[in-house]
Amino acid sequence: MKYMVVVKASENQGMPPQELFAAIDQLGVDATKAGVQVDTGGLLPSAMGARVRIADRKLIITDGPFTETKELIGGFAIYNVASKQEALEWTKRFMDLHLKHWPEWEGEAEIRQMYEAAGTS
Repeated sequence: MKYMVVVKASENQGMPPQELFAAIDQLGVDATKAGVQVDTGGLLPSAMGARVRIADRKLIITDGPFTETKELIGGFAIYNVASKQEALEWTKRFMDLHLKHWPEWEGEAEIRQMYEAAGTS
């Protein structure tokens, strides 16, 4: 089963410490060696992005930054694991790195199982 972990936080918390980046890189190495990491990525600030939405049957395009949003997606990981519990364990390891290397950071990680058509994995 594939799970996507989406990390959300406020953009105004500044850049993460270099030690956190190094620890996250090591976690990626561990997850790759365990054969469960499919992909990961971090996102640049919302000022470099845009939103496209539909309202009143019209497309509405808004350039970033998205100052009205309290939390934005800052990154993601995709794991191919046997259970939600296993995805939760990897996510806890990731969040524990934040507690250790950036204790003042506040945010959350949402774990969602990905849809897979029958016969795919």
